[in-house]
Amino acid sequence: MDTSRLLRTTGTVIAAAGLLLSGCTSDGSAGSRAAASATRGTGPSARPTADPAALRPYYEQKLNWRDCGVPGFQCATMKAPLDYSRPDSGQDVEIAVARRPATGPGKRIGSLLVNPGGPGGSGIGYLQAYAGIGYPEQVRARYDMVSFDPRGVDRSSPVECLTGPAMDAYTQVDQTPDDTAEQAALVASFKEFAAGCQERSRRILPHVSTVDAARDMDMLRAVLGDDKLTYVGASYGTFLGATYADLFPGRVGRLVLDGAMDPSRSALDMNRDQTEGFETAFRSFARDCAKQPDCPLGKGSPEAIAERLQAFFRTLDAKPVPSGDPQRPLGESLATTGVIAALYDESAWPQLREALAAAMQGDGSGLLGLADGYYERQADGKYANLMYANAAVNCLDQPPAFSGPDAVTEALPSFRKASPVFGAGLAWASLNCTYWPVKATGAARPLTAEGAPPIVVVGTLRDPATPYKWAQSLAGQLDSGVLLTYDGDGHTAYGRGSTCIDTALNTYLLEGKPPANGKKCT
Repeated sequence: MDTSRLLRTTGTVIAAAGLLLSGCTSDGSAGSRAAASATRGTGPSARPTADPAALRPYYEQKLNWRDCGVPGFQCATMKAPLDYSRPDSGQDVEIAVARRPATGPGKRIGSLLVNPGGPGGSGIGYLQAYAGIGYPEQVRARYDMVSFDPRGVDRSSPVECLTGPAMDAYTQVDQTPDDTAEQAALVASFKEFAAGCQERSRRILPHVSTVDAARDMDMLRAVLGDDKLTYVGASYGTFLGATYADLFPGRVGRLVLDGAMDPSRSALDMNRDQTEGFETAFRSFARDCAKQPDCPLGKGSPEAIAERLQAFFRTLDAKPVPSGDPQRPLGESLATTGVIAALYDESAWPQLREALAAAMQGDGSGLLGLADGYYERQADGKYANLMYANAAVNCLDQPPAFSGPDAVTEALPSFRKASPVFGAGLAWASLNCTYWPVKATGAARPLTAEGAPPIVVVGTLRDPATPYKWAQSLAGQLDSGVLLTYDGDGHTAYGRGSTCIDTALNTYLLEGKPPANGKKCT
């Protein structure tokens, strides 16, 4: 799997805008680096109140497992009510599910459900490309490895918004407007995106919140025959897992929340926090780059290297460079996305240096390739639905970060302080939910999961997409939260090369013994 693919699959994507940020993990830790943005607020997870009798047919359904076309994996389709407030309405949504049965030896423990993040990341794609074959062998031996595409994602009634050419145009809109005309163009692009989603996905849009996905997850637990949920969620998947635990604390088994999000933070605060996270990651890259003979940004301090990158972005804003695609020259927006994509994983830093060097010499194809991997743009010009689902979930889970362009302008100094390089672009990207056609059903609030058994929350000190302080906060909110810290770079920690982290989590998953609260690994 090449780096551009890896830059997408476990993700948190910043408020889906022309610049959408996805979570990621390297080959040893995740799949779709994507994205989806840190605007991961939290919807209210009041305990389910629907009549159990109306849900019983769903909970008692039998899955018809079939060959997936991928050796070793089986696929099925689960039905769930479109609207959990009216489960007897007769309207369903189909949820795509996949599994790889436990390989042995050893007694099977049950099902291990995994989620790569996003929101919008394909759980099935992640399972087949990484988790089902790349998770520690001893874990795969004892568990059926299972995942699903959450409602609105990929194979599960996907949200659709724009055509390929329209999405190409959307990703090129100037994310750092210099005047009122450029502001108006950016706002128009957000409105066009939202209108496209409403036109093409009207039925599913009101029903793709994280609470909806968590309730689907409990149904899947029951259909799989498990009394308790065992789960590993990365990035946004931590918010999904924490929401599940708050809804169903008595059904929590062994939960790992890796690259944690903070459900108590507002959309504005989360986007600003994530901006700080990317600044931290960029500084790590800059310090490393300055030591390399091929660093295109020269030598010196992180501040000096940041100034050179900003100057390069300004030249692209004025005059894009060829990229190999005449319809998509490399301008500031696509270049920024390409750089940010590579910051998710330090193993991509050499590729980023090479792509930057080429772009500075007039060849933007390398940075465009990184951006395309981030956006899940395919060779035929079509896009996976990652960014569409990302916006749909984010904009339901929390009220918008900003009321309009004036509010963004007012907040720009704080975003630029958080990151001189990326702050302005990420502030404007946070405007997308302002024009969403469906009103938010959730709001930021702590999730406590009172009464649940120990839940392990993993935080990486220099994580670009989910700042470490979010893991500290989530572990503190959860009634039984246990904080495990990785002193390292990149997004998420499990399977990224730390024997300490992997041993602690394997022991928890296999034996039910959580690490000591506050344990730190390198």
